[in-house]
Amino acid sequence: MSVSLERREVRAEQMLPWQLREAMATRPVVYVPLGTIEWHCEHLPVGLDALTAHGVCLAAAKTIGGMVLPPLYYGTGGRHGGYPWTIMMDSEAEIAAQVSKTLERLEAFDCRLAILFSGHFADAQLAMIDRLAAEWNAQRRPLQVLATAVNRMDVANFPPDHAGVFETTLLYALHPYLVQLDRLPSVTDAPLADDDVWEDGRHDPKHPIWGVVGPDPRTFQPSAAPWLLEACVNRLSHQVQAHMRKIGGKGGEQSTRG
Repeated sequence: MSVSLERREVRAEQMLPWQLREAMATRPVVYVPLGTIEWHCEHLPVGLDALTAHGVCLAAAKTIGGMVLPPLYYGTGGRHGGYPWTIMMDSEAEIAAQVSKTLERLEAFDCRLAILFSGHFADAQLAMIDRLAAEWNAQRRPLQVLATAVNRMDVANFPPDHAGVFETTLLYALHPYLVQLDRLPSVTDAPLADDDVWEDGRHDPKHPIWGVVGPDPRTFQPSAAPWLLEACVNRLSHQVQAHMRKIGGKGGEQSTRG
């Protein structure tokens, strides 16, 4: 009996060898989520970047096929390296080595397209995945690599941020119990000045939304969460399908939801 994409297991770490072989024969696409262990203010978990990247990849794989590796929780770049409970690599060297080895092994398993999907979108992290993809694809190997990120989903009215409305809303769509806005002072008790819209002053530990870059997360609307997640999933799915059509592989013909 066939299993629908929605119900099929796509988490590689929970798949048996026969399931892995079947997945590669049906849709030779593997998502590689990347994130960080990084401060995201008092209301969000430190693993947010990996959690959102992994969640969007899982939803895309269930929509158009493929499977998803466990997320890599270490990242590089950004201005939060010295914050509490942040473990940031000083350079890309350690991460790039793991990702490069992962690509080598995926190619050996007959994967045709690997998606490096980063939930951490500091400039250094994005430069790393772009470079890895460009150098790999220039070799014209059987496996091709697509590098993209959560902030590249380009969702209208949701500019990317750090622990602000965008990231709070996206995580809420995936893990609502991990969003705890009651850990922040209320807007009434700690209103922001009209010109407090970006990051310099928010690097002060005394700031009510310490470390947030972008719109005040206390203004987020839970009702927008499903829509934001669906928009991100559809955009990623379209990118994957376009690349599969380009390389002539299985998986470029199915439609996404919505």
